[in-house]
Amino acid sequence: MSHNYATPLTPEKRLARVLARIPVDWTLNLDRQPSSTGTVQWRARLGMPGQDAPEWTRPHDTMVDALEAAWRQARTALNAG
Repeated sequence: MSHNYATPLTPEKRLARVLARIPVDWTLNLDRQPSSTGTVQWRARLGMPGQDAPEWTRPHDTMVDALEAAWRQARTALNAG
């Protein structure tokens, strides 16, 4: 009897998944800054056509985490309007 266990997504697959969800006419901004601990922190924002620039996400340890947060933020704004 075989089992079908889900395998965790790699960072590359997570990035491809979130980028595939973003419509081509939306703007995408990424910001990379050093943190106080010497590591890199990422922020992102997604802009929808005809709307003001959204707020940046809070800083994240990885670019993928920042993009996923920006996607959730944009999707929430889209569903609210």
